[in-house]
Amino acid sequence: MSRLRLGVIGLGMAAAPHAQSLLDLASRVEVVAAYSPTQTRREVFAKNYRLPTCEDSATIFDDSSIDAVLILTPPNTHLDLVQRAAAAGKHVLLEKPLETSLERAETLVAAADAADVKLGVVLQHRFRPTGVALGELVSSGRLGTLVSASARLTNWRPQSYYDQPGRGTKARDGGGVLLTQAIHTLDLLISAAGLPDEVTAYAVTSPVHRMETEDLVAGAMRFGNGAIGSITATTSAYPGYPDAIDIIGTKGMARLDGIKLSAAFHDGSDYHFEDEGVGGGTGADPMAFSHQHHRAVLADFLDAVEMGRQPKVSGHEALKVHKLINALLHSADTGSPQPVLRR
Repeated sequence: MSRLRLGVIGLGMAAAPHAQSLLDLASRVEVVAAYSPTQTRREVFAKNYRLPTCEDSATIFDDSSIDAVLILTPPNTHLDLVQRAAAAGKHVLLEKPLETSLERAETLVAAADAADVKLGVVLQHRFRPTGVALGELVSSGRLGTLVSASARLTNWRPQSYYDQPGRGTKARDGGGVLLTQAIHTLDLLISAAGLPDEVTAYAVTSPVHRMETEDLVAGAMRFGNGAIGSITATTSAYPGYPDAIDIIGTKGMARLDGIKLSAAFHDGSDYHFEDEGVGGGTGADPMAFSHQHHRAVLADFLDAVEMGRQPKVSGHEALKVHKLINALLHSADTGSPQPVLRR
């Protein structure tokens, strides 16, 4: 099978785990060119990974031999870049979040649909073995009917993190802790438990940080069958702790705590599983984690293109967590419960 020819756009902080994944899967994918508008970033990327770079993004979009584009740029650039890729008939693997708002995210997904190109989104927690196992516990019925589903993200980011130009602003990032950090945990939660029907939330900027958007969120959820749950998310919890998901059913309870998944059932049996050696990213260094799950995202995207199927986390799948986040922020703004859109 011939290798998929790929262009990379964006060589900032997020590029490292992707570059390592591309090297690991070099037998399946060829990096034709990698672009950043910053010369220093191009030079560092070429030196670190021995991959070719280019000085103009048009080099990638105009090359008809390039099959797909990996987009690693800030959220507010995603819509334009995906539209350009779609117009050129290129498949897209896109770093989260889809865009800065639900409306722009929906427009982005529609552009990929209209061009009939594959759109995969980098929500790598879906590929954590513990996350996969949690989903199987729910879907197999071992936990019974959903009673409660909750998620907790207790990250730490120093003020220097938010002092970077554009970081945590509505214009560039679209939001704070929900759209940038908690999106991973929330996506994993709803992939197992489904979307709630309604949420009520508070979202604030704590005294710990000087930033435009929220770094502390507390919310409640109500599901269609009457189950309830909670969401807490922050980047003000020094020094940072693993994320956690609790799912309670009529037959037992499962808890995902960082790299560990445990479950106990009413029949007296239990279940324990650990994703050994894979964690981090919860503290001051947001990139302190293995690239193992990024590699799984890339491998799935390559499979999707080769087999003509949708990626595991397609644009439409990623829209679900955007709808949840949009409802949480709208509730915080209005001070009232908000429905989670299903359109």
